[in-house]
Amino acid sequence: MLKFDFTVLTKDGQRVESIVIAAQDQENAEHKLRQMYRYCEIVRCGLKEEDAGNKQPQAMSVEDILTLISK
Repeated sequence: MLKFDFTVLTKDGQRVESIVIAAQDQENAEHKLRQMYRYCEIVRCGLKEEDAGNKQPQAMSVEDILTLISK
């Protein structure tokens, strides 16, 4: 899962910074955000620094997972 970092303006005009939401993609992250902050305006959205270089999650084969478990 990727971690998205949001800055929003609430419906009352409050600015809330650094809301981190883990999701599969940005659309899913925005959906989760709007469940918490209804009627908010998204000012900024970006990937957290540790996820910035890894935009696509890597798929692992069953053999790779079994190798990890057996170690």
